[in-house]
Amino acid sequence: MGCGGEARGGGWTGERVRLRGIEPDDWAAFQRFAAEEARSGDLPRPPGSAEGYRAWAKEQAVAAPDGDHVQLVIEAVETGEAVGALAVHHADPQAGRFEYGVTIGADHRGRGYAAEAVVMLLRFMFAERRYNKCEARVFAHNEPSLTLHRRLGFTEEGRLRQHVFLDGRYRDLILMGLLADEFYDGNDSSIRASSPRDATPSFR
Repeated sequence: MGCGGEARGGGWTGERVRLRGIEPDDWAAFQRFAAEEARSGDLPRPPGSAEGYRAWAKEQAVAAPDGDHVQLVIEAVETGEAVGALAVHHADPQAGRFEYGVTIGADHRGRGYAAEAVVMLLRFMFAERRYNKCEARVFAHNEPSLTLHRRLGFTEEGRLRQHVFLDGRYRDLILMGLLADEFYDGNDSSIRASSPRDATPSFR
């Protein structure tokens, strides 16, 4: 990735962001995202080496697809800079549900990048992959993330009390859920026809 400049080809392009696969030179962005999460207390962890992130990004860039479990870079259309990341995990096609996570770099928050990236992902997972439900786990103290999910139509389905030890104390975890029909009802009716089916190769 780089830190700016020319945008990559391929991927799913929206008004503000492009979702694409991980490239070897995205390592610096992921190192930065991890450091920011550690500083904010969201996901504290020991600092990783630059070489470790280089090796990880190189491995991800050539990794074979693992079903619907994917990791994507969120790239700003205007600058070509990697501004965040998006991942699908715990995807269960038989049950029709999946879980996802999103992070946006500290310098790029509040610009609508996360909302647009998540909607693009939901369009694909609901319309093309035929999943029925998306789930997300959000720290109870992370009000900006809770606000984002509520605005996207997610419903609070439960609370895991003192579920995670984080930043010196036990924290509650909020379980959020969104059904495919709720997503369609809350968005333009053209969503079913506008899912990014031609971008499937970017899932890697």
